[in-house]
Amino acid sequence: MLQLSFALSRHVLLRKRILASCKRPAAFMSTLLINQPQYAWLKDLGLKEENEGVYNGIWGGRGELVTTYCPANDEPIASVRQASLEDYEETIKKAKEAWKIWADVPAPKRGEIVRQIGDALRKKIKDLGSLVSLEMGKIFVEGVGEVQEYVDVCDYAVGLSRMIGGPVLPSERPGHALIEQWNPVGLVGIITAFNFPVAVYGWNNAIAMICGNACLWKGAPTTSLISVAVTKIVAKVLEDNKVPGAVCSLICGGADIGTAMARDERVDLLSFTGSTKVGKQVALMVQERFGRSLLELGGNNAIVVFEDADLNLVIPSALFAAVGTAGQRCTSARRLFLHESIHDEVVEKLAKAYAQVRIGDPWDSTTLYGPLHTKQAVMMFLDAVEQAEQQGGSVVYGGKVLNRPGNYVEPTIVTGLPHNASIVHTETFAPILYVLKFKTEEEVFAWNNEVKQGLSSSIFTKDLGRIFRWLGPKGSDCGVVNVNIPTSGAEIGGAFGGEKHTGGGRESGSDSWKLYMRRSTCTINYSKDLPLAQGIKFQ
Repeated sequence: MLQLSFALSRHVLLRKRILASCKRPAAFMSTLLINQPQYAWLKDLGLKEENEGVYNGIWGGRGELVTTYCPANDEPIASVRQASLEDYEETIKKAKEAWKIWADVPAPKRGEIVRQIGDALRKKIKDLGSLVSLEMGKIFVEGVGEVQEYVDVCDYAVGLSRMIGGPVLPSERPGHALIEQWNPVGLVGIITAFNFPVAVYGWNNAIAMICGNACLWKGAPTTSLISVAVTKIVAKVLEDNKVPGAVCSLICGGADIGTAMARDERVDLLSFTGSTKVGKQVALMVQERFGRSLLELGGNNAIVVFEDADLNLVIPSALFAAVGTAGQRCTSARRLFLHESIHDEVVEKLAKAYAQVRIGDPWDSTTLYGPLHTKQAVMMFLDAVEQAEQQGGSVVYGGKVLNRPGNYVEPTIVTGLPHNASIVHTETFAPILYVLKFKTEEEVFAWNNEVKQGLSSSIFTKDLGRIFRWLGPKGSDCGVVNVNIPTSGAEIGGAFGGEKHTGGGRESGSDSWKLYMRRSTCTINYSKDLPLAQGIKFQ
Protein backbone atom coordinates (compact mmCIF):
# COMPACT_ATOMS: atom_id res chain seq x y z
CA MET A 1 0.00 0.00 0.00
CA LEU A 2 2.90 2.35 0.83
CA GLN A 3 4.44 1.59 -2.58
CA LEU A 4 1.16 2.44 -4.33
CA SER A 5 0.82 5.65 -2.30
CA PHE A 6 4.38 6.65 -3.23
CA ALA A 7 3.68 5.92 -6.91
CA LEU A 8 0.53 8.05 -6.83
CA SER A 9 2.43 10.96 -5.25
CA ARG A 10 5.10 10.65 -7.93
CA HIS A 11 2.43 10.74 -10.65
CA VAL A 12 0.84 13.87 -9.12
CA LEU A 13 4.21 15.68 -9.10
CA LEU A 14 4.91 14.64 -12.68
CA ARG A 15 1.50 15.89 -13.81
CA LYS A 16 2.13 19.29 -12.20
CA ARG A 17 5.49 19.51 -13.94
CA ILE A 18 3.97 18.56 -17.31
CA LEU A 19 1.12 21.06 -16.91
CA ALA A 20 3.63 23.81 -16.15
CA SER A 21 5.61 22.96 -19.28
CA CYS A 22 2.46 23.28 -21.41
CA LYS A 23 2.44 27.04 -20.75
CA ARG A 24 4.91 28.00 -23.45
CA PRO A 25 6.24 31.53 -23.93
CA ALA A 26 5.71 33.26 -27.26
CA ALA A 27 8.21 32.01 -29.82
CA PHE A 28 10.59 34.60 -31.29
CA MET A 29 11.69 34.30 -34.91
CA SER A 30 15.31 33.73 -33.92
CA THR A 31 14.40 30.72 -31.76
CA LEU A 32 12.36 28.93 -34.44
CA LEU A 33 13.86 25.69 -35.70
CA ILE A 34 13.21 26.77 -39.29
CA ASN A 35 15.88 29.46 -38.89
CA GLN A 36 18.54 27.01 -37.68
CA PRO A 37 21.00 25.67 -40.32
CA GLN A 38 20.28 21.98 -39.67
CA TYR A 39 16.61 22.54 -40.54
CA ALA A 40 17.21 24.53 -43.74
CA TRP A 41 15.42 21.73 -45.66
CA LEU A 42 12.12 23.07 -44.26
CA LYS A 43 12.45 26.01 -46.65
CA ASP A 44 12.86 23.56 -49.55
CA LEU A 45 9.25 22.57 -48.80
CA GLY A 46 8.18 26.19 -49.26
CA LEU A 47 7.83 26.84 -45.52
CA LYS A 48 8.84 30.05 -43.76
CA GLU A 49 8.63 31.59 -40.27
CA GLU A 50 4.96 32.60 -40.71
CA ASN A 51 2.91 30.51 -43.10
CA GLU A 52 -0.53 31.13 -44.53
CA GLY A 53 -2.90 28.30 -43.62
CA VAL A 54 -5.66 28.83 -46.18
CA TYR A 55 -5.46 27.81 -49.83
CA ASN A 56 -8.30 28.13 -52.34
CA GLY A 57 -6.34 28.98 -55.46
CA ILE A 58 -4.54 31.71 -53.56
CA TRP A 59 -2.87 31.59 -50.15
CA GLY A 60 -4.23 33.54 -47.20
CA GLY A 61 -5.61 33.35 -43.68
CA ARG A 62 -7.00 35.88 -41.23
CA GLY A 63 -7.26 33.78 -38.06
CA GLU A 64 -5.04 33.08 -35.11
CA LEU A 65 -1.29 32.60 -35.57
CA VAL A 66 -0.43 29.15 -34.18
CA THR A 67 3.13 27.97 -33.53
CA THR A 68 3.79 24.25 -33.78
CA TYR A 69 6.36 22.54 -31.58
CA CYS A 70 8.64 19.56 -32.03
CA PRO A 71 7.50 16.83 -29.60
CA ALA A 72 11.05 15.46 -29.38
CA ASN A 73 12.60 18.61 -27.87
CA ASP A 74 9.77 21.09 -27.14
CA GLU A 75 11.32 23.62 -29.54
CA PRO A 76 9.11 25.86 -31.74
CA ILE A 77 9.34 25.01 -35.44
CA ALA A 78 7.36 27.74 -37.26
CA SER A 79 3.93 29.35 -37.26
CA VAL A 80 0.78 28.99 -39.36
CA ARG A 81 -1.95 31.59 -39.75
CA GLN A 82 -5.22 29.71 -39.18
CA ALA A 83 -8.49 30.32 -41.01
CA SER A 84 -11.24 32.59 -39.81
CA LEU A 85 -14.89 31.73 -40.46
CA GLU A 86 -14.81 34.38 -43.20
CA ASP A 87 -11.91 32.49 -44.81
CA TYR A 88 -13.96 29.31 -44.57
CA GLU A 89 -16.95 30.86 -46.31
CA GLU A 90 -14.81 32.28 -49.09
CA THR A 91 -12.96 28.98 -49.57
CA ILE A 92 -16.03 26.77 -49.70
CA LYS A 93 -17.60 28.98 -52.35
CA LYS A 94 -14.47 28.75 -54.47
CA ALA A 95 -14.30 24.97 -53.95
CA LYS A 96 -17.90 24.55 -55.13
CA GLU A 97 -17.19 26.63 -58.23
CA ALA A 98 -13.99 24.69 -58.93
CA TRP A 99 -15.94 21.43 -58.74
CA LYS A 100 -18.07 22.48 -61.71
CA ILE A 101 -14.93 22.57 -63.85
CA TRP A 102 -13.31 19.45 -62.37
CA ALA A 103 -16.43 17.28 -62.75
CA ASP A 104 -16.35 17.87 -66.52
CA VAL A 105 -12.79 16.56 -66.86
CA PRO A 106 -12.86 12.91 -68.07
CA ALA A 107 -11.97 10.46 -65.28
CA PRO A 108 -8.77 9.13 -66.99
CA LYS A 109 -7.51 12.72 -67.37
CA ARG A 110 -8.27 13.32 -63.70
CA GLY A 111 -6.22 10.19 -63.04
CA GLU A 112 -3.31 11.64 -65.01
CA ILE A 113 -3.26 14.70 -62.76
CA VAL A 114 -3.38 12.48 -59.66
CA ARG A 115 -0.42 10.57 -61.16
CA GLN A 116 1.51 13.83 -61.37
CA ILE A 117 0.66 14.56 -57.72
CA GLY A 118 2.16 11.19 -56.79
CA ASP A 119 5.32 11.95 -58.78
CA ALA A 120 5.65 15.38 -57.15
CA LEU A 121 5.35 13.77 -53.70
CA ARG A 122 8.04 11.22 -54.64
CA LYS A 123 10.50 14.03 -55.35
CA LYS A 124 9.97 15.48 -51.87
CA ILE A 125 9.47 12.22 -49.97
CA LYS A 126 12.53 12.51 -47.70
CA ASP A 127 11.91 16.14 -46.81
CA LEU A 128 8.22 15.47 -46.15
CA GLY A 129 9.09 12.37 -44.12
CA SER A 130 11.53 14.46 -42.08
CA LEU A 131 8.80 17.06 -41.47
CA VAL A 132 6.44 14.34 -40.24
CA SER A 133 9.15 13.24 -37.80
CA LEU A 134 9.84 16.80 -36.68
CA GLU A 135 6.25 17.99 -36.22
CA MET A 136 4.31 14.78 -35.42
CA GLY A 137 7.11 12.85 -33.70
CA LYS A 138 7.08 9.47 -35.44
CA ILE A 139 10.41 7.97 -36.45
CA PHE A 140 11.89 8.90 -39.83
CA VAL A 141 11.25 5.58 -41.58
CA GLU A 142 7.60 5.76 -40.54
CA GLY A 143 7.39 9.37 -41.70
CA VAL A 144 8.74 8.45 -45.13
CA GLY A 145 6.48 5.39 -45.17
CA GLU A 146 3.47 7.60 -44.54
CA VAL A 147 4.27 9.80 -47.54
CA GLN A 148 4.83 6.60 -49.54
CA GLU A 149 1.24 5.60 -48.70
CA TYR A 150 -0.02 8.79 -50.38
CA VAL A 151 2.19 8.03 -53.39
CA ASP A 152 0.91 4.44 -53.54
CA VAL A 153 -2.72 5.54 -53.34
CA CYS A 154 -2.08 7.97 -56.21
CA ASP A 155 -0.72 5.07 -58.29
CA TYR A 156 -3.75 2.97 -57.34
CA ALA A 157 -6.15 5.80 -58.17
CA VAL A 158 -4.65 6.26 -61.65
CA GLY A 159 -5.68 2.74 -62.62
CA LEU A 160 -9.00 3.11 -60.84
CA SER A 161 -9.80 6.20 -62.94
CA ARG A 162 -10.26 3.89 -65.96
CA MET A 163 -12.30 1.30 -64.07
CA ILE A 164 -14.96 3.00 -61.93
CA GLY A 165 -18.50 2.52 -63.13
CA GLY A 166 -21.66 0.51 -62.73
CA PRO A 167 -23.07 -2.59 -64.41
CA VAL A 168 -25.50 -2.97 -67.28
CA LEU A 169 -28.29 -5.07 -65.77
CA PRO A 170 -30.86 -7.30 -67.51
CA SER A 171 -34.20 -5.54 -67.92
CA GLU A 172 -37.40 -7.58 -67.69
CA ARG A 173 -38.98 -5.29 -70.30
CA PRO A 174 -38.30 -5.72 -74.00
CA GLY A 175 -36.60 -2.76 -75.68
CA HIS A 176 -35.28 -1.42 -72.37
CA ALA A 177 -31.80 -1.08 -70.86
CA LEU A 178 -31.16 -0.99 -67.11
CA ILE A 179 -27.86 0.56 -66.00
CA GLU A 180 -26.15 2.02 -62.94
CA GLN A 181 -24.64 5.46 -63.33
CA TRP A 182 -22.07 6.68 -60.79
CA ASN A 183 -21.41 10.42 -60.37
CA PRO A 184 -19.24 12.41 -57.94
CA VAL A 185 -20.92 13.60 -54.75
CA GLY A 186 -19.44 17.10 -55.23
CA LEU A 187 -17.39 18.52 -52.36
CA VAL A 188 -15.60 16.16 -49.98
CA GLY A 189 -14.58 17.63 -46.62
CA ILE A 190 -11.58 15.86 -45.11
CA ILE A 191 -10.72 16.28 -41.41
CA THR A 192 -7.56 14.42 -40.45
CA ALA A 193 -5.84 13.65 -37.14
CA PHE A 194 -2.29 14.36 -35.93
CA ASN A 195 -1.10 10.75 -35.99
CA PHE A 196 -1.27 10.27 -39.78
CA PRO A 197 -1.11 13.85 -41.06
CA VAL A 198 -0.23 12.87 -44.67
CA ALA A 199 -1.50 9.36 -45.41
CA VAL A 200 -5.13 9.75 -44.34
CA TYR A 201 -5.49 12.88 -46.46
CA GLY A 202 -3.89 10.96 -49.33
CA TRP A 203 -6.32 8.03 -49.03
CA ASN A 204 -9.24 10.42 -49.29
CA ASN A 205 -7.82 12.99 -51.69
CA ALA A 206 -6.55 10.71 -54.46
CA ILE A 207 -9.71 8.57 -54.60
CA ALA A 208 -12.07 11.54 -54.25
CA MET A 209 -10.28 13.40 -57.06
CA ILE A 210 -10.45 10.62 -59.65
CA CYS A 211 -14.14 10.23 -58.78
CA GLY A 212 -14.62 13.87 -59.82
CA ASN A 213 -14.89 15.58 -56.45
CA ALA A 214 -13.32 18.74 -55.09
CA CYS A 215 -11.68 18.45 -51.64
CA LEU A 216 -11.60 20.72 -48.60
CA TRP A 217 -8.94 19.66 -46.06
CA LYS A 218 -8.66 20.56 -42.39
CA GLY A 219 -5.68 18.91 -40.74
CA ALA A 220 -4.88 18.83 -37.04
CA PRO A 221 -3.75 22.26 -35.72
CA THR A 222 -0.65 20.66 -34.16
CA THR A 223 0.51 19.41 -37.59
CA SER A 224 -0.40 22.50 -39.62
CA LEU A 225 3.04 22.79 -41.21
CA ILE A 226 2.59 19.34 -42.76
CA SER A 227 -0.81 20.38 -44.15
CA VAL A 228 0.72 23.50 -45.70
CA ALA A 229 3.73 21.66 -47.18
CA VAL A 230 1.59 18.91 -48.75
CA THR A 231 -0.88 21.42 -50.18
CA LYS A 232 1.95 23.45 -51.75
CA ILE A 233 3.04 20.32 -53.64
CA VAL A 234 -0.51 19.49 -54.76
CA ALA A 235 -1.27 23.11 -55.69
CA LYS A 236 1.77 23.32 -57.98
CA VAL A 237 0.54 20.29 -59.95
CA LEU A 238 -2.94 21.79 -60.29
CA GLU A 239 -1.56 25.14 -61.40
CA ASP A 240 0.75 23.48 -63.97
CA ASN A 241 -2.30 21.73 -65.44
CA LYS A 242 -4.42 24.91 -65.37
CA VAL A 243 -6.85 23.29 -62.94
CA PRO A 244 -8.46 25.61 -60.35
CA GLY A 245 -6.45 25.38 -57.13
CA ALA A 246 -9.65 25.27 -55.08
CA VAL A 247 -10.16 21.69 -56.29
CA CYS A 248 -7.79 20.85 -53.41
CA SER A 249 -8.51 23.56 -50.86
CA LEU A 250 -6.86 23.80 -47.44
CA ILE A 251 -8.37 25.39 -44.36
CA CYS A 252 -6.18 25.17 -41.23
CA GLY A 253 -8.16 25.74 -38.08
CA GLY A 254 -9.62 24.43 -34.86
CA ALA A 255 -12.97 23.16 -33.65
CA ASP A 256 -14.88 26.15 -35.07
CA ILE A 257 -13.84 25.23 -38.61
CA GLY A 258 -14.56 21.54 -38.03
CA THR A 259 -18.01 22.35 -36.69
CA ALA A 260 -18.72 24.59 -39.66
CA MET A 261 -17.80 21.76 -42.04
CA ALA A 262 -19.98 19.25 -40.20
CA ARG A 263 -23.02 21.54 -40.27
CA ASP A 264 -22.58 22.84 -43.81
CA GLU A 265 -24.98 21.35 -46.37
CA ARG A 266 -22.54 22.36 -49.13
CA VAL A 267 -20.14 19.67 -47.85
CA ASP A 268 -21.55 16.64 -49.66
CA LEU A 269 -19.41 14.07 -47.83
CA LEU A 270 -17.44 14.64 -44.64
CA SER A 271 -14.59 12.24 -43.96
CA PHE A 272 -13.55 12.51 -40.31
CA THR A 273 -10.61 10.77 -38.64
CA GLY A 274 -10.24 11.22 -34.90
CA SER A 275 -11.52 10.11 -31.52
CA THR A 276 -14.79 8.27 -31.02
CA LYS A 277 -16.00 11.05 -28.72
CA VAL A 278 -15.56 13.81 -31.30
CA GLY A 279 -16.61 11.50 -34.14
CA LYS A 280 -19.98 10.95 -32.49
CA GLN A 281 -20.53 14.72 -32.33
CA VAL A 282 -19.54 15.05 -36.00
CA ALA A 283 -21.84 12.19 -37.01
CA LEU A 284 -24.82 13.75 -35.24
CA MET A 285 -24.24 17.15 -36.83
CA VAL A 286 -23.93 15.65 -40.31
CA GLN A 287 -26.93 13.36 -39.83
CA GLU A 288 -29.03 16.26 -38.61
CA ARG A 289 -28.76 17.73 -42.12
CA PHE A 290 -29.10 14.27 -43.76
CA GLY A 291 -25.54 14.54 -45.02
CA ARG A 292 -23.02 11.79 -45.66
CA SER A 293 -20.14 11.02 -43.30
CA LEU A 294 -17.19 8.64 -43.46
CA LEU A 295 -15.89 7.97 -39.96
CA GLU A 296 -12.51 6.50 -38.98
CA LEU A 297 -12.49 6.57 -35.18
CA GLY A 298 -10.92 4.71 -32.26
CA GLY A 299 -9.64 1.17 -31.94
CA ASN A 300 -9.04 -1.09 -28.94
CA ASN A 301 -7.19 -3.70 -30.93
CA ALA A 302 -6.26 -7.18 -29.77
CA ILE A 303 -3.68 -9.79 -30.70
CA VAL A 304 -4.67 -13.35 -29.74
CA VAL A 305 -1.87 -15.92 -29.39
CA PHE A 306 -2.70 -19.62 -29.19
CA GLU A 307 -0.48 -22.35 -27.81
CA ASP A 308 0.54 -23.54 -31.30
CA ALA A 309 1.69 -20.08 -32.45
CA ASP A 310 5.14 -19.44 -33.87
CA LEU A 311 6.68 -17.22 -31.20
CA ASN A 312 9.33 -16.04 -33.67
CA LEU A 313 6.45 -14.23 -35.38
CA VAL A 314 4.57 -13.27 -32.22
CA ILE A 315 7.28 -11.30 -30.41
CA PRO A 316 8.27 -8.89 -33.24
CA SER A 317 4.61 -8.53 -34.27
CA ALA A 318 3.43 -7.59 -30.77
CA LEU A 319 6.43 -5.27 -30.36
CA PHE A 320 5.75 -3.40 -33.61
CA ALA A 321 1.99 -3.23 -33.06
CA ALA A 322 2.26 -1.91 -29.50
CA VAL A 323 5.40 0.24 -29.68
CA GLY A 324 5.37 1.49 -33.29
CA THR A 325 4.52 5.22 -33.56
CA ALA A 326 4.74 5.20 -29.73
CA GLY A 327 1.36 3.48 -29.58
CA GLN A 328 -0.35 6.34 -31.44
CA ARG A 329 -1.79 4.42 -34.39
CA CYS A 330 -5.51 3.77 -34.46
CA THR A 331 -4.47 0.16 -35.19
CA SER A 332 -1.93 -0.08 -32.35
CA ALA A 333 -2.26 -3.23 -30.24
CA ARG A 334 -3.75 -2.37 -26.84
CA ARG A 335 -4.61 -5.93 -25.68
CA LEU A 336 -2.50 -9.08 -25.97
CA PHE A 337 -4.38 -12.29 -25.17
CA LEU A 338 -2.03 -15.20 -24.43
CA HIS A 339 -3.03 -18.80 -23.93
CA GLU A 340 -2.33 -19.66 -20.31
CA SER A 341 0.20 -22.34 -21.28
CA ILE A 342 2.54 -19.81 -22.97
CA HIS A 343 1.71 -16.64 -21.02
CA ASP A 344 4.82 -16.44 -18.82
CA GLU A 345 7.22 -17.37 -21.62
CA VAL A 346 5.84 -14.74 -23.99
CA VAL A 347 5.81 -12.00 -21.34
CA GLU A 348 9.45 -12.73 -20.50
CA LYS A 349 10.52 -12.67 -24.15
CA LEU A 350 8.48 -9.56 -24.88
CA ALA A 351 9.95 -7.65 -21.93
CA LYS A 352 13.45 -8.49 -23.22
CA ALA A 353 12.46 -7.22 -26.68
CA TYR A 354 11.11 -3.99 -25.15
CA ALA A 355 14.45 -3.47 -23.39
CA GLN A 356 16.21 -3.48 -26.77
CA VAL A 357 14.03 -0.76 -28.32
CA ARG A 358 16.24 2.18 -29.30
CA ILE A 359 14.69 5.40 -27.98
CA GLY A 360 15.85 8.72 -29.38
CA ASP A 361 15.33 11.60 -31.78
CA PRO A 362 12.76 10.47 -34.34
CA TRP A 363 14.80 11.78 -37.31
CA ASP A 364 17.82 9.65 -36.28
CA SER A 365 17.82 6.64 -38.62
CA THR A 366 18.75 4.26 -35.77
CA THR A 367 15.79 5.25 -33.57
CA LEU A 368 12.85 2.83 -33.29
CA TYR A 369 10.75 4.75 -30.77
CA GLY A 370 10.07 8.46 -30.49
CA PRO A 371 7.99 10.77 -28.31
CA LEU A 372 4.28 11.13 -27.73
CA HIS A 373 2.79 14.01 -29.69
CA THR A 374 1.82 16.35 -26.82
CA LYS A 375 2.19 16.95 -23.09
CA GLN A 376 -1.51 16.09 -22.74
CA ALA A 377 -0.75 12.64 -24.19
CA VAL A 378 1.94 12.15 -21.53
CA MET A 379 -0.62 12.95 -18.82
CA MET A 380 -3.09 10.46 -20.33
CA PHE A 381 -0.32 7.84 -20.26
CA LEU A 382 0.36 8.49 -16.57
CA ASP A 383 -3.34 8.39 -15.73
CA ALA A 384 -3.77 5.07 -17.52
CA VAL A 385 -0.78 3.49 -15.75
CA GLU A 386 -2.13 4.71 -12.42
CA GLN A 387 -5.60 3.30 -13.12
CA ALA A 388 -4.16 -0.02 -14.26
CA GLU A 389 -2.27 -0.38 -10.98
CA GLN A 390 -5.33 0.64 -8.96
CA GLN A 391 -7.39 -2.01 -10.75
CA GLY A 392 -4.93 -4.78 -9.88
CA GLY A 393 -2.46 -4.68 -12.75
CA SER A 394 1.30 -5.09 -12.46
CA VAL A 395 3.69 -3.03 -14.57
CA VAL A 396 6.30 -5.56 -15.72
CA TYR A 397 8.05 -3.13 -18.04
CA GLY A 398 8.07 0.68 -18.33
CA GLY A 399 5.37 2.84 -16.81
CA LYS A 400 7.42 5.99 -16.35
CA VAL A 401 8.13 9.32 -18.04
CA LEU A 402 11.67 9.55 -19.38
CA ASN A 403 13.87 12.28 -17.92
CA ARG A 404 14.80 14.06 -21.14
CA PRO A 405 13.46 16.96 -23.25
CA GLY A 406 10.30 16.23 -25.20
CA ASN A 407 7.30 14.01 -24.58
CA TYR A 408 9.01 10.70 -23.99
CA VAL A 409 7.52 7.87 -21.95
CA GLU A 410 8.61 4.28 -21.51
CA PRO A 411 6.83 1.66 -23.63
CA THR A 412 4.82 -0.24 -21.06
CA ILE A 413 3.59 -3.79 -20.42
CA VAL A 414 0.89 -4.44 -17.81
CA THR A 415 -0.14 -7.93 -16.65
CA GLY A 416 -2.60 -9.36 -14.15
CA LEU A 417 -5.76 -7.47 -15.13
CA PRO A 418 -9.08 -9.20 -15.90
CA HIS A 419 -10.25 -9.03 -19.51
CA ASN A 420 -13.17 -6.76 -18.55
CA ALA A 421 -11.27 -4.25 -16.39
CA SER A 422 -12.46 -0.73 -17.20
CA ILE A 423 -8.95 0.46 -18.13
CA VAL A 424 -8.58 -2.49 -20.53
CA HIS A 425 -11.79 -1.37 -22.23
CA THR A 426 -10.50 2.21 -22.52
CA GLU A 427 -8.50 3.20 -25.58
CA THR A 428 -5.44 5.11 -24.35
CA PHE A 429 -3.48 6.64 -27.24
CA ALA A 430 -0.13 5.66 -25.75
CA PRO A 431 2.30 2.70 -25.75
CA ILE A 432 0.57 0.62 -23.05
CA LEU A 433 -0.03 -3.09 -23.72
CA TYR A 434 -2.37 -5.04 -21.44
CA VAL A 435 -1.38 -8.74 -21.41
CA LEU A 436 -4.26 -11.07 -20.52
CA LYS A 437 -4.59 -14.85 -20.04
CA PHE A 438 -7.20 -17.05 -21.72
CA LYS A 439 -8.09 -20.75 -21.75
CA THR A 440 -10.40 -21.45 -24.68
CA GLU A 441 -11.01 -20.25 -28.23
CA GLU A 442 -14.64 -19.49 -27.51
CA GLU A 443 -13.93 -17.19 -24.57
CA VAL A 444 -11.07 -15.29 -26.24
CA PHE A 445 -13.07 -14.67 -29.43
CA ALA A 446 -15.82 -13.22 -27.21
CA TRP A 447 -13.29 -11.11 -25.29
CA ASN A 448 -11.86 -9.75 -28.53
CA ASN A 449 -15.36 -8.57 -29.49
CA GLU A 450 -16.55 -7.26 -26.12
CA VAL A 451 -15.01 -3.77 -26.46
CA LYS A 452 -17.01 -0.99 -28.09
CA GLN A 453 -14.56 -0.44 -30.96
CA GLY A 454 -14.10 -2.80 -33.87
CA LEU A 455 -11.10 -1.70 -35.91
CA SER A 456 -8.27 -4.25 -36.07
CA SER A 457 -7.56 -7.72 -34.67
CA SER A 458 -5.13 -10.57 -35.20
CA ILE A 459 -4.60 -14.17 -34.16
CA PHE A 460 -1.46 -16.28 -34.20
CA THR A 461 -2.08 -19.97 -34.81
CA LYS A 462 -1.31 -22.82 -37.21
CA ASP A 463 -4.77 -24.39 -36.87
CA LEU A 464 -6.53 -24.00 -40.23
CA GLY A 465 -9.99 -24.59 -38.81
CA ARG A 466 -9.44 -21.95 -36.12
CA ILE A 467 -8.25 -19.48 -38.75
CA PHE A 468 -11.47 -19.78 -40.73
CA ARG A 469 -13.62 -19.64 -37.58
CA TRP A 470 -11.77 -16.40 -36.74
CA LEU A 471 -12.56 -15.00 -40.19
CA GLY A 472 -16.16 -16.24 -40.08
CA PRO A 473 -19.45 -14.91 -38.65
CA LYS A 474 -18.65 -15.96 -35.05
CA GLY A 475 -15.04 -14.80 -35.20
CA SER A 476 -13.63 -11.27 -35.01
CA ASP A 477 -16.16 -8.47 -35.48
CA CYS A 478 -13.52 -5.99 -36.66
CA GLY A 479 -13.03 -4.32 -40.03
CA VAL A 480 -9.43 -5.57 -40.19
CA VAL A 481 -9.06 -9.26 -39.31
CA ASN A 482 -5.51 -10.61 -39.56
CA VAL A 483 -3.77 -13.94 -39.15
CA ASN A 484 -0.11 -14.29 -38.11
CA ILE A 485 0.66 -10.61 -38.68
CA PRO A 486 0.30 -7.52 -36.41
CA THR A 487 -2.85 -5.41 -36.04
CA SER A 488 -1.12 -2.41 -37.63
CA GLY A 489 0.49 -1.83 -41.02
CA ALA A 490 -2.47 -2.14 -43.40
CA GLU A 491 -1.89 -2.21 -47.17
CA ILE A 492 -3.57 0.39 -49.39
CA GLY A 493 -5.20 -2.17 -51.74
CA GLY A 494 -7.80 -3.25 -49.19
CA ALA A 495 -10.63 -1.19 -47.73
CA PHE A 496 -9.52 0.28 -44.39
CA GLY A 497 -11.93 0.93 -41.53
CA GLY A 498 -13.83 -0.62 -38.66
CA GLU A 499 -17.17 -1.44 -37.11
CA LYS A 500 -19.19 -0.36 -34.06
CA HIS A 501 -17.71 2.72 -32.35
CA THR A 502 -14.91 2.82 -34.92
CA GLY A 503 -17.51 4.39 -37.20
CA GLY A 504 -18.16 1.97 -40.07
CA GLY A 505 -16.31 4.01 -42.71
CA ARG A 506 -14.00 2.56 -45.36
CA GLU A 507 -11.13 4.32 -47.11
CA SER A 508 -8.35 3.55 -49.59
CA GLY A 509 -8.70 0.36 -51.65
CA SER A 510 -11.23 -2.27 -52.78
CA ASP A 511 -14.59 -0.60 -53.52
CA SER A 512 -14.12 2.31 -51.07
CA TRP A 513 -14.41 4.63 -54.09
CA LYS A 514 -18.18 4.12 -53.98
CA LEU A 515 -18.40 6.22 -50.82
CA TYR A 516 -17.17 9.24 -52.79
CA MET A 517 -19.85 8.89 -55.46
CA ARG A 518 -23.63 8.77 -55.75
CA ARG A 519 -25.41 5.99 -57.60
CA SER A 520 -28.36 6.35 -59.95
CA THR A 521 -30.33 3.41 -61.35
CA CYS A 522 -31.32 4.35 -64.90
CA THR A 523 -33.89 2.72 -67.18
CA ILE A 524 -33.73 3.62 -70.86
CA ASN A 525 -36.60 2.80 -73.21
CA TYR A 526 -35.32 2.48 -76.78
CA SER A 527 -38.53 0.87 -78.12
CA LYS A 528 -41.82 2.35 -79.33
CA ASP A 529 -43.85 0.61 -76.61
CA LEU A 530 -44.36 1.38 -72.92
CA PRO A 531 -44.51 -1.90 -71.00
CA LEU A 532 -44.64 -1.56 -67.19
CA ALA A 533 -42.61 -3.57 -64.70
CA GLN A 534 -44.14 -6.56 -62.94
CA GLY A 535 -46.51 -6.98 -65.91
CA ILE A 536 -48.85 -4.23 -64.69
CA LYS A 537 -51.51 -3.07 -67.16
CA PHE A 538 -52.62 0.55 -66.79
CA GLN A 539 -54.97 1.34 -69.67
